[in-house]
Amino acid sequence: MVKVNEIFFSLQGESSKMGLPTIFIRLSGCHLRCQYCDTKYAYHKGEQLDILTLMQKIQKYPSKHVCITGGEPLLQKDVYPLMTQLCDKSYHVSLETSGDKSTVLVDSRVKKIIDIKTPHSKACAPVHKDNLKNLFNTELKFVICSDEDFDWAEKFIQENHLTHSKVLYSPSWGEITATHLAEKILAAGSSAQLQIQLHKYLWPNKQQGV
Repeated sequence: MVKVNEIFFSLQGESSKMGLPTIFIRLSGCHLRCQYCDTKYAYHKGEQLDILTLMQKIQKYPSKHVCITGGEPLLQKDVYPLMTQLCDKSYHVSLETSGDKSTVLVDSRVKKIIDIKTPHSKACAPVHKDNLKNLFNTELKFVICSDEDFDWAEKFIQENHLTHSKVLYSPSWGEITATHLAEKILAAGSSAQLQIQLHKYLWPNKQQGV
């Protein structure tokens, strides 16, 4: 059983798959309280569903791309067999996770999008050391809230030898503009890729279901 906050069909707003029609499975529960969190409604509310029922629910959507997000999905032990069954059914699965929980048990077919928490996130959640050892099928995302966060992220990349990894910088909505972050990336000669939260530009007045 997994506790599900919402299931919806939209365009992927983040990661290298940005813009792809995607089925989202948002799981309930999170142990962190990031200051910029836009999914506080998923902290507690949700419905317990068995994997078979969940699989039946997503079959009605016209896509083979599935994103499992939260909350923090890895707090629920049955998310692992869920991801494996989705892969077995030829879904292209991505997992959005905070990074302080080990991803070693995640099916290797799943694309892991690990959110490295910057100082201004106020999450106090250092990335799990195992998550930087094997970066196959992995993207590392940094939500940048300030120039200080940018400098911290650049130092983190250098110290952990991540210049050849897939690194994404995302401007924190309402705190730093995409233009400013783009200029910082160019001026620093950074190896990171700029990403924006596409769904917030397309549906600025909607919080859920996008």
